[in-house]
Amino acid sequence: MIKEFFLKQALNQALKNAPVPEEQKQMLMNMVMKNPGLFQKIAEEAQVLMKEKGMDQMAAVMEVSKKYESELKGLAA
Repeated sequence: MIKEFFLKQALNQALKNAPVPEEQKQMLMNMVMKNPGLFQKIAEEAQVLMKEKGMDQMAAVMEVSKKYESELKGLAA
């Protein structure tokens, strides 16, 4: 419960100034809250790509996200 609270607060802060419609921010928050472990895995794998291949963050996250596309679509539904 406390962990969820802090996760939600961190997401709110991260998305606060993002140039994204409020509906999409809420959808993303709901997806992360449903399966935080998946997003942790994506972040860790993206970090590896950034270090090993010198990719920028956005490119690394996009590449890793392709691997988990079906899980992400399931969360968005």
